[in-house]
Amino acid sequence: MGNSPLKDRTVVVTGAARGLGAALAREVARRGARPVLLGHEKDRLDDLAARLPTRSLAIEVDVTDLPALREAAREARRRLGTPSVVIANAGIAAGGPFAATDPAEWRRVIDVNLTGSAQTARVFLPDLQVTAGYYLQIASLASLGAAPLMSAYCASKAGVEAFAHALRAEVAPHGVAVGIAYPNWTDTDMIRDADRYPVLRELRGHMPGPARRVYDVTEVAGRIVRGLERRRTAVYAPPWLRLVQPVRAFLPPVVLRATRRHLPRLEAEDSLRPTGLLGGGGDADHAAARPDP
Repeated sequence: MGNSPLKDRTVVVTGAARGLGAALAREVARRGARPVLLGHEKDRLDDLAARLPTRSLAIEVDVTDLPALREAAREARRRLGTPSVVIANAGIAAGGPFAATDPAEWRRVIDVNLTGSAQTARVFLPDLQVTAGYYLQIASLASLGAAPLMSAYCASKAGVEAFAHALRAEVAPHGVAVGIAYPNWTDTDMIRDADRYPVLRELRGHMPGPARRVYDVTEVAGRIVRGLERRRTAVYAPPWLRLVQPVRAFLPPVVLRATRRHLPRLEAEDSLRPTGLLGGGGDADHAAARPDP
C-alpha cells in the first residue's frame, strides 16, 4: 500500500464509530492516510483511532450541527492538515409503514443522511478546492430502487445521489471530483438489527438472490477505497450493482407487483410495526439528538 495516492493525505470519514465508516477508516489508514474520524460515540472513536497504524484524530460531532461541524473542520485542519478526501458516510435507518412511523424519527433519518451529507460537503469544500480533492458520497442500493417500508431511508439515499450529481457539476471547474458509492446490504449492526424485525427480514428475503446477500464490511470498504484511489464517479460494491443502473426505471412496477402479493399477509400477521432507529448507530444518534434531561 506504500504507493497509494492516499499516503500522507488527510481523509475525513463521517459516521466512523462503527460499521462501514470504521471499516473505511481502517482501509484508508492501511494505505497511509491520516484519518479524521467524525461521529457520535467518542469512546468508540478514540478506541478506533488508537488502533490505526497512522496518525489520526477522533472528534465527536453531529453532522446535522453546522457550527459544531465547522469547528471540527478547523480542528482537523490544524491537527492533521488540509483534507484531500471527504467520505460522507454518516447514516441511520428505520423501517415500517410510513403512516405508522414516528414523524420525528422519519425526519431525523432525512436530516442525518441527506442534510448531514450536504453540510459535510459545505464545510469541507474549501479544503477540497485547495487540495484539488475528492468528495465521496456513500449512497446505497436504495438509491437505485426504492423499497416499501423504508420510505425515509430510500428518500434520503435517492436525495444524496441527486445531491452528489449536482455537486459534481458545480465543483468540477475547481478541480474537485465527486464520487458516489453504492453498497448493497453490508454486514453491520444496522443490518443485523434489521433482521430481527419480520417486516425488514421479509423485505430482504423477497429480493433476487444476489440482491438479498449480505456482504462482508471489510470487503465492501476495500472496494470503495479502491474506487476512491482512482477518483471514480461511481463505485459499486459488489460490482454487479452497476447492472441495475440501466434498468432502474423498470424497478418500481416490479416492486409494486411483489408488495401487492406479500404485504397483505404481513398485515394479517401484525408484522408491519415500526422498528425505530436501527442498530447501535441509531441508538447513539437517538441519545445525542434527544439527550436525557
